[in-house]
Amino acid sequence: MPASPDLDLDAHSPAEPVDDPLQDPALLRRLLRAKDHMDAASHEAWPVERLAGISGVSTAHFARCFKRAFGVPPHRYLLTRRIEQATTLLRDTELTITEIAFATGWESLGTFGRTFRDVTGRSPSAMRVEARANGSQLARVPACILKAAQRPDLTTAVLEKRRRKAKGTFRQPTEEMSR
Repeated sequence: MPASPDLDLDAHSPAEPVDDPLQDPALLRRLLRAKDHMDAASHEAWPVERLAGISGVSTAHFARCFKRAFGVPPHRYLLTRRIEQATTLLRDTELTITEIAFATGWESLGTFGRTFRDVTGRSPSAMRVEARANGSQLARVPACILKAAQRPDLTTAVLEKRRRKAKGTFRQPTEEMSR
């Protein structure tokens, strides 16, 4: 009895590479391994070549598959993690903004401040003041929920946001909470 087209298990042999990372469990595991390395050491430099080496694929294939699997390119994913970590340190520690910038992987305080402002809409010092003012309210929110709610939206590249802002056509994708 012939198999139905929906259940054709021989359509792809295991020896053939699959271009869709969502369809190849082995490739997805390798991409997750690279993502886990970035998560564990987001303060380190993570060029695509290094990540591709961890995944065991070419740099172009890695970049293409990572974006397809996770929705953002590797650089933006790393930027998201660094901004999240900086936001947490601003809220929960007494470290200076300079110390936070270097602890989260930036090589320049100016680049950190500009990028942080471009991504979050607030300077690091303004974010710290706001986070501390709302501290008692936020203390009741589970950390995983708080982190998800404060995750920066990097579906639009930072340079594209700057270009749109200069033209006056950029709107923040989320509304700010009223005080």
